[in-house]
Amino acid sequence: MTLADISLSEFRHCLRHPGMLLSIGPFIVRLRSDLFELPPLLRQLYSEYGVVEDNSFADFHISLYRLGGLRRWWRPQVQFRVDNETPFSPFPRDTALPFLEWGLNWCVGRRAHQYLMLHAGVLEKNGSAVLFPAWPGSGKSTLCAALSHRNWRLLSDEFALVRPADLALIPFPRPIALKNESISIIRAFAPNAVVGPEYPKTRKGTVAHMRPPKESVALSKITAQARWIVFPHYETGAKLCLSTISKERAFLKLSGNSFNYELIGLRGFETVSRLIESCDCHLLRYSKLEEAVTQLECLVAR
Repeated sequence: MTLADISLSEFRHCLRHPGMLLSIGPFIVRLRSDLFELPPLLRQLYSEYGVVEDNSFADFHISLYRLGGLRRWWRPQVQFRVDNETPFSPFPRDTALPFLEWGLNWCVGRRAHQYLMLHAGVLEKNGSAVLFPAWPGSGKSTLCAALSHRNWRLLSDEFALVRPADLALIPFPRPIALKNESISIIRAFAPNAVVGPEYPKTRKGTVAHMRPPKESVALSKITAQARWIVFPHYETGAKLCLSTISKERAFLKLSGNSFNYELIGLRGFETVSRLIESCDCHLLRYSKLEEAVTQLECLVAR
């Protein structure tokens, strides 16, 4: 059963108590909330995700609740809780959805140390995967959103979860956070993409979330193996250039894009080393999205 199979009224009731258990990639998340506006937004972006039986184990217990008192009416705020702890200050109620997405990222980044976690997009085509390690502003999310609507399977936009034992890439497809100009770019590039409301008051400017393609969510239990590592870099007016880089340089760049490389010690070093050895490594500089997509299609075809 998926979230789309549950009525909106039933979903609202479950969110209040006892909470809704959702299967999101390798994790089970129990979500509770009393926000009236949140259920339709979640149904829009997570409609194809599986609903788990109430007595199942949950990796994260997340709650979003309105603050009482004056804050209920004057500049309303919401509190994020995970496992009955409040790691963040309250945040404006009208940014609840982007903060929930960010909070789930925080939960995974703090606890999923059974994996090497890379700040990277992951997409698969023809049985092989491409890693796109990059920091904010590189155009990574725009590129991932575009490729996912050109018959590439989205494994992740934010977290590349690498299983150290066999270098398997664990799918963790989530709504892609598009920022500022990327929102209109993707709306024009993929008119059929489902993009949620825009939030202009976040720390990263205006943010809107694109629902991952149904096929990517349906295949979220099937791992992939990396064949290429491509470090993308968007630069206004730049001429398209895909260049090969040495494995030594790729190692330094990839380890620097990890959330827990140092924390997991020797296991992290060995995993990054083996991942680099198993992949061709490139830099991609681009300014035009269509050109970048075509170049990556050619790379995979070769």
